[in-house]
Amino acid sequence: MRDIDIFNGDADGICSLIQLRLCEPRAALLITGVKRDISLFSRVSARSGDRITALDISFDRNRDNVIQALDAGASVFYCDHHFSGDIPSHPALSTLINTSSEICTSVLVNGYLKSSYCDWAAVGAFGDNLIKTAIKVLKPLSYNQSKVDILQKLGIYINYNSYGLNLEDLNWLPSDLYLTMASYESPLDFVSQNPEYFEKLECSYHSDFDKALSIAPKYMDDRVAVFFLPNKSWSRRIGGVFGNQLANETPSRAHAVLTERTDGDYLVSVRAPINNRQGADTICRQFSTGGGRSAAAGIDHLPAEEVDNFIKMLSQSYR
Repeated sequence: MRDIDIFNGDADGICSLIQLRLCEPRAALLITGVKRDISLFSRVSARSGDRITALDISFDRNRDNVIQALDAGASVFYCDHHFSGDIPSHPALSTLINTSSEICTSVLVNGYLKSSYCDWAAVGAFGDNLIKTAIKVLKPLSYNQSKVDILQKLGIYINYNSYGLNLEDLNWLPSDLYLTMASYESPLDFVSQNPEYFEKLECSYHSDFDKALSIAPKYMDDRVAVFFLPNKSWSRRIGGVFGNQLANETPSRAHAVLTERTDGDYLVSVRAPINNRQGADTICRQFSTGGGRSAAAGIDHLPAEEVDNFIKMLSQSYR
């Protein structure tokens, strides 16, 4: 029998697993990757008796491999907040899936564990730009604003670290970040005792963000704004959190950040308006490599000839 933990490499995925393993420690095989690497179940060759935990990756994108694992005799606990599609009924499959726009996987795990590690859950929610949700989750701890600010920054920086075309784009491997953080019951203890992690991410984040701020939108009206970033490592790292910041600054507008790929096509991040956290996943799923959740979604490979169609679709969706 093996324990296998599969998790998204962003703040939400990492913080979800930290909560579970603080509550129930397991020496597990870890499977993760960059934020957009969500078909992670394909890396599993399941065997009878395996216990598999899957966190913050779309069930819809992994359904076939989940079924294969179940057929092989493994048991699966699946917790997520992205579009799921049909979920099969199987005695060895346990699911905790909620696609509400104000929910993330860390918050689902927080409820599952009865708020045992709600500060870690808040870090995950902050990373997913669910600020009100994170603050609500933190209420039992009565933290002062300076502590809340640290948790919010940590969530943003961990999330920022997950963006990239491949692991070489990142500052820290998601598995290494998880292993370092997982031994701390409080994220504040992690920050105070590991300043090199926080400081490196903070410095890199601000350096990349300053570059993004120098770029004007290529298309903008009162409903949507579209930014194009160059084919650079810093662009791939900052694209998602840049979209979050744009959404926070103009909550009535939808935003898209298109980062040029080496082949001339684009990597896309879409943020629905903060005031109307709906529709981002619906737009992106109309393209072959698109997916996500209602408030925030993306397209892994948007052909250059489809850009105009994408912008038109984005604008029409938020009239």
